[in-house]
Amino acid sequence: MATSERVVVDANILFSALLRPDSPFTRHIVHAPLTFFVCESAIVSLFKHKERIVALSRLSEDEVVRQFYLLLRRVTVSNEELIDLAARRQALTLCRDVDPDDTPHVALTLSLDGLLWTGDEALKRGLRTQGFDRFYDPA
Repeated sequence: MATSERVVVDANILFSALLRPDSPFTRHIVHAPLTFFVCESAIVSLFKHKERIVALSRLSEDEVVRQFYLLLRRVTVSNEELIDLAARRQALTLCRDVDPDDTPHVALTLSLDGLLWTGDEALKRGLRTQGFDRFYDPA
């Protein structure tokens, strides 16, 4: 894979990376020679679940904040409102019957001509049935 590859990271991947600083997710985001993007809504979702992340990670709040900072330094946060309207419409059509909450991630992926990194197998199956197969697999 080329180092110029654009990868959109969804909230569940970031959530997993925050739970364990030594996880493969974390190592990949920090060290892979790729360009990672995340939607603002994913950041809001992580903030909303901060207490849960701290509890599940068994890390101190300060350690989770440090981990979050490390990850944020490696991703470009994208404003969903600036995503091309055609990409947003196409993503809405693709996600409508699968998971509308994932529309911003799919729209950003389409807009960037990139790949979507998600651990949501139901989302992948649903999108694949509609012809979307632009997924990133670090393995």
